[in-house]
Amino acid sequence: MNTHVNRLLVALLACTGFLLSACQRHTQTHEHEHPAKVEHPAGSNVARVTLTERAIERIDLQTAKVEERGGGGADAAPAKVVPYSALIYDPQGNVWVYTSPSARTFVRHQVHVDRIEGNDVILADGPDVGTTIATVGVAELYGTEFEVGH
Repeated sequence: MNTHVNRLLVALLACTGFLLSACQRHTQTHEHEHPAKVEHPAGSNVARVTLTERAIERIDLQTAKVEERGGGGADAAPAKVVPYSALIYDPQGNVWVYTSPSARTFVRHQVHVDRIEGNDVILADGPDVGTTIATVGVAELYGTEFEVGH
């Protein structure tokens, strides 16, 4: 019976050693995933922010398209409309939205507000109709671009 217990202990120690070495290899190869990549294109004063899928989920980032409204009357030209939640103001008072030229990528775009009607912002100037813009998570994009809190 003593031999049986010794064999069992040797087998148990071997399995434990194997499991610990497997865990150690995993932690040695594990790399920290950065939730965002910020690129500064040459000749541009705005950065390109690319988020991971996990980062998008975490901040519950949501988007909408720039819409067109009006143009019904003789002197009423069509206007670009965005949700109020899409706006972000910089320290100098300039107004911006984040456009999304490709999946998970966002670029700050300056806009000029004509007027605000409830939750709708009528733009005097801004991105083209149909452009995808961020509507939730805008402050987080701004903070990421300027590395606030990093």
